Amino acid sequence: MSFEIKIPNVGESITEVTVGQWLVEDGATVAMDDPICELESEKATFELNAEVAGVLAQKVKEGDVLAIGDIVGSIDENAKSSSVSKTVQSVKEAASKGVSEMKKTGQVIEMVVPTVGESITEVTIGEWSKKEGDLVEMDEVIAEIESEKATFELTAEAQGYLNIIAKDGDTLEIGDLICKIEVVEGEVQAALKTDATSGAVSTSAPNQDTDNYARGHPSPAAGKILAEKGITPQEVTGSGVGGRITKADAQKAEKSAHKVEASNSSQAPISSVIPSGLRDQRREKMTTLRKTISRRLVSVKNETAMLTTFNEVNMKPIMDIRAKYKDQFKEKFEVGLGFMSFFTKACCVALQEWPSVNAQIDGEELVFSEFCDVSIAVSAPKGLVVPVIRNAESMSFVEIEKEVVRLAVKAREGKLSIEEMQGGTFTITNGGVFGSMMSTPIINSPQSAILGMHNIVQRPVAENGEVVIRPMMYVALSYDHRIIDGRESVSFLVRLKELLEDPTRLLLGV
Repeated sequence: MSFEIKIPNVGESITEVTVGQWLVEDGATVAMDDPICELESEKATFELNAEVAGVLAQKVKEGDVLAIGDIVGSIDENAKSSSVSKTVQSVKEAASKGVSEMKKTGQVIEMVVPTVGESITEVTIGEWSKKEGDLVEMDEVIAEIESEKATFELTAEAQGYLNIIAKDGDTLEIGDLICKIEVVEGEVQAALKTDATSGAVSTSAPNQDTDNYARGHPSPAAGKILAEKGITPQEVTGSGVGGRITKADAQKAEKSAHKVEASNSSQAPISSVIPSGLRDQRREKMTTLRKTISRRLVSVKNETAMLTTFNEVNMKPIMDIRAKYKDQFKEKFEVGLGFMSFFTKACCVALQEWPSVNAQIDGEELVFSEFCDVSIAVSAPKGLVVPVIRNAESMSFVEIEKEVVRLAVKAREGKLSIEEMQGGTFTITNGGVFGSMMSTPIINSPQSAILGMHNIVQRPVAENGEVVIRPMMYVALSYDHRIIDGRESVSFLVRLKELLEDPTRLLLGV
């Protein structure tokens, strides 16, 4: 019996939808309430679930525009799935011929997206390291999953044959089904070896030496390095399992000079109207972190009344202190005396005097924090991350400097935990390390303000009626005008300027 799947009524004013993406292949078996495709309306994107269990037959293609009530597909409640791959069939045939002593238990383990962090609600399948039908061991790495903050390895929860449900690049919510494992008993390593005397094939995919999925396939880290070098995976020999290209392989790889020369020598004479320079292009899929950053920044611009106010700071007093005491500071505390500790301490004082700059909106309420959890923007290899210095108002210069160094190192090594990036009441970002003279930083939602530091430039300024040269820095405060009025924002920067231009105030608390 076939059950017809129709476009449901998704809203009073919506008359048609677009088929965004099929989440289940044609001919695959689905359970009741399994998501089978995404539908996009003019107002939202939502999932269409299977109303019965059975084998899916797709009737429309991705991108088709359908009216409410149109048929999307059907589900045969009595048919058997035809989507079992040839690899799985070959595995079963090989097993039946006695290649190994593997014995099926009849148990099927369903693996779902695990909880990877308190604030993370969805992940993306980065890359499968195993193929459909492969025999996997307990705790063996079978895929990589990427969240908005980190990349995790997915390990097999049982020994058996792998049935992949979610494909590379699919975005899933916590608890969604990723794959199934048909549990078997026996020695996996013995089953994976070729029986030379009988001529039987391995229980993994056929043509293991020439058609291995891992062979010539870079890991995510290796792929990034190769892309930066302009080297294709075909130019690199992998030393990893199954011929997989590892990070070390990518770091050692170099562009083949003879290939470049051969390419240049085979070029036809260049026409005078054709540019003589290289015009190559490459495309890279956005990482989950980069997509999350993009989405959050656009959301902040659209959902806040963001303004930016500026001021300038004479950095000579701080630079004089650093020049005089930095060697003694480093020798005694084993950490350098940087600008960040001065700015963090000054911000904490100003935040406590102007609490609205340290506040947040929660629904229809304003939340004022009595503490200062200062977020420090760090440029990491995978994108911008913002670890948090907790209770910075109670920390000394030494403690702040050590915490900044610790968090920055972990960020660049990709080892920050979820807890170290959660929260924060105010953010400091330093574009000056890259040479920025002035900018308008975007608020780190749900915070209400962010301070932008910039480069220090020798400029002529007037002091006591005379023109003198001073090391000056522009500072910018971007703030949410829904919470912070002009008086608070300007006064905050003025107070910050006073504290930085006379650092003794920070020691005396005045």
